[in-house]
Amino acid sequence: MIQIQLSNITLVLGARRIFENLSWEIQRGQKIGLIGANGAGKSSLFKLIEGEHSPEMGGAITRARLITTGYLPQQPELDSSLTAFNAALAGNPRVAEVHAKLEQVEASLSDPNVYGDEKKLQCALELQHKFIEEYNAFGGDSYPARVRGLLLGLGLAESELTKTLSVLSGGQKKLIGLARLLLVHPDVLLLDEPDNHLDLPGKMYLEKLIREYDGTVVIISHDRYLLDAAVTHIAELEDGKLALFEGDYTSFMADKEMRLARQEELFRAQRHTIDRLEAAIKRLAIWGKVYDNEDLARKSKSMQKRLDKMEKVEKPVTERKRMDLRLNGWRGSNKVLELVDVSKSFGVKKVLSNINETIWHGERVGLIGANGAGKSVLLRMVLGQEKPDAGEIKIGPSVSIGHYAQEHETLDFDQTVLDAVRYAGEMNESRATAFLLRYLFTYKQVSQKIGELSGGERSRLQLALVVLSGANFLLLDEPTNNLDIASAEVLEQALEDFVGTVLVISHDRYFLDRTVERLLVIEDSQLAEYLGGYTDYLEKKGSLM
Repeated sequence: MIQIQLSNITLVLGARRIFENLSWEIQRGQKIGLIGANGAGKSSLFKLIEGEHSPEMGGAITRARLITTGYLPQQPELDSSLTAFNAALAGNPRVAEVHAKLEQVEASLSDPNVYGDEKKLQCALELQHKFIEEYNAFGGDSYPARVRGLLLGLGLAESELTKTLSVLSGGQKKLIGLARLLLVHPDVLLLDEPDNHLDLPGKMYLEKLIREYDGTVVIISHDRYLLDAAVTHIAELEDGKLALFEGDYTSFMADKEMRLARQEELFRAQRHTIDRLEAAIKRLAIWGKVYDNEDLARKSKSMQKRLDKMEKVEKPVTERKRMDLRLNGWRGSNKVLELVDVSKSFGVKKVLSNINETIWHGERVGLIGANGAGKSVLLRMVLGQEKPDAGEIKIGPSVSIGHYAQEHETLDFDQTVLDAVRYAGEMNESRATAFLLRYLFTYKQVSQKIGELSGGERSRLQLALVVLSGANFLLLDEPTNNLDIASAEVLEQALEDFVGTVLVISHDRYFLDRTVERLLVIEDSQLAEYLGGYTDYLEKKGSLM
């Protein structure tokens, strides 16, 4: 059953044509991963379905009768005065409404005018039965416990449930927005990067929710592991066109590479045919004119008609412009970082206890753990921004640290993009502009303030500044969070080629598999070591359970 149908949709925002004559059928029960480069128009497509944008004349959006949709934007708008728990609890107002009506009906059963009138009593009992069924469908009296369990499963800490939204991070607010949607349970869920800022247990919980959701889900995500684990279809938005594929992300990419190879082969063969026809047409036309031969002229025109009617194979775009990221490291000290009996607490909460660890030159080490486990605290201590309560942190004598911050706090949001690069790289304006173009910035963007950039653009700028630092020890905190898949792949290759050492916090499991040689896992204020990437870690954890 088709739930939402887009027919010949054209969307123009400002002077930019986002897509043209786009058609798409969203079928009941599909779990679709919507992918594409940053700026391709994925979020605009969701806003179009939700009615926030209007298509140009000629296109149509059709919904099946009584179909409900739930939309989670990248930055949900919530009442910041509410606590996390109350904001989620209020996500489905129908629950409170049904509960109030049920209490009203039950109170009426003690009214003599009702229980003394058989007809009224029968009507009241039927209403009571109807409201009890609906209330129980929401979870009944266990509904608050269901809300709490959902929030905890998505990764919020128990202590955060009673905090107001005004003190929570953007990622935490997104979790609450997602919980509210899941409680309403619409027929079609439209989720715009809900996995950003989720820790690994939260991502696994989200994957399970998507797989088991008894409606339709369309999710914008750059998490390739999630796109393999949770979706049934991939929809790729590229060059204003939408291509739908049945299967997971890895299968889609293999199929796409084969399709592009076949298209390239067909294009070359047809191009060879066209070249021969054009040469023959030209030759016959000249001969017909020179020898005044109408038969040759007729043959020339006939061949031209045949060429004009030929359905042309488009030249496939096999090489797309990507961020030109080249990390310049150098040898430095053999022992890069040493942690000796390091402990750290905040009040009564023990974050790290007697940690001992050594990272050597050339290693690629991943640091994982649940949100709040102490990963960012450990990074801040290595950077000297926090002091350990006990123990010692030793940095090698010829080690220079480059830092990528998860929330982009290393950037000055009032500074222009151009000035940030000029000062960091001690460049003149023209060199700085040329450098930024390699990171996919436009001439217009280089003069913008950093605060006006999107998350993906700030991420690319931070990576550019890390390159300019010339560091040989990189501390990366969630570097792929706002990057599209193509840019994440560029980063993976750059880290592979990097002559230096890397310590990276990441919840991107695909990235960890492609990048790190071993994982450090913070568990119960201790540091456990696992050789290999995330999949190796998962396999070893499973064998220990």
